[in-house]
Amino acid sequence: MNYNQLFSESKLNQSELSNRLIVAPMTRISAEDDGRANITMKKYYERFAIGGFSAVISEGIYPDDAYSQGYYNQPGLANGSHTESWKPIVEVVQDKGALFIAQIMHAGGQSQGNSYTDETIAPSPVTPKGEQLGFYGGEGSFSQPRGMTIEEIEKAKESFKESALRAKEAGFDGVEIHGANGYLLDQFLTDYLNNREDQYGGTVNNRVRLMTEVIELVREAVGEDFILGVRLSQAKVSDSSHKWEKGESEAEQIFKAIGDTPLDYIHVTDQDALESSFGAGTKTLAQAARNFSGHPVIANGQLGNPDKAEQLLKEEHADFVALGTSALANPDFPNKAKFGMDMEEFDFKKTLLPKAYIKEHEVEKELVQY
Repeated sequence: MNYNQLFSESKLNQSELSNRLIVAPMTRISAEDDGRANITMKKYYERFAIGGFSAVISEGIYPDDAYSQGYYNQPGLANGSHTESWKPIVEVVQDKGALFIAQIMHAGGQSQGNSYTDETIAPSPVTPKGEQLGFYGGEGSFSQPRGMTIEEIEKAKESFKESALRAKEAGFDGVEIHGANGYLLDQFLTDYLNNREDQYGGTVNNRVRLMTEVIELVREAVGEDFILGVRLSQAKVSDSSHKWEKGESEAEQIFKAIGDTPLDYIHVTDQDALESSFGAGTKTLAQAARNFSGHPVIANGQLGNPDKAEQLLKEEHADFVALGTSALANPDFPNKAKFGMDMEEFDFKKTLLPKAYIKEHEVEKELVQY
């Protein structure tokens, strides 16, 4: 098929990509109880590399053994055993021809399962909206977090740096800092979750400060030749309808601040990557990120139709396409698109379901892949 944009070669930092199709990070909660990666995860990630994706971004990985874990059975990069457990997975993904990027995620006040503590922390003592995710083992409302001290902010920054160094030791090609979906860095960015009156609260520039400081710190630690990205969104796990208060003008402030940092890319996720994000006639989130930051952009959001993904690239909304559920349904999406084959529709029961969900809903074992 004639997907010249999708199958054009490109680079992230110094690394070559054979196409513009990337696997988006997706919460899996299939790690060992202590956060070590395992054979289930190896098979999961290997399948995408075999299927022709040029790069794979991991599920969110927690960076410390304090407050960062968001879900039970989430993988970590908080210690040496975590690092060692990732090495064979990284190796097999790369051997099959794909780059592998570790997404580092601090859950903050949106945590619903932490093996190290029952307490949650956030920029301010504001309870996230909505309910915990049942299919990821949560139940009921989120806990009210404790507002972070400056010392705890410094420790969180350090944990991003240290886990990025562990990712590099494990052999990953790069790291993506999770600043989206209502997790800690996004909590600092969000007006109603951040009531601080210090240098990390109030104005947009203050609320984005922690994210830019983390980016700078990680870049200094990992060096110039290691891929470094950040993910942003308006919507959250706990508040799917959230929009930035001042719309496109606020997006301009955020992305210009992010644009001044030494990133290789910005990864944005929206309900539909080709729909205006700030009201009728405004830019898409990807366009705003690309135009205001000057960095390459990965776009995610209902791009599972190759024609639509090709259009997004042709119209210069973004530089790369990230697929989530479409990749789950079609782990060989790039190979299928290249040869004009039909795509499977996403079916939740045919993905890797969490153990708690399988038990509660008595899902047939044979429906669970990998």
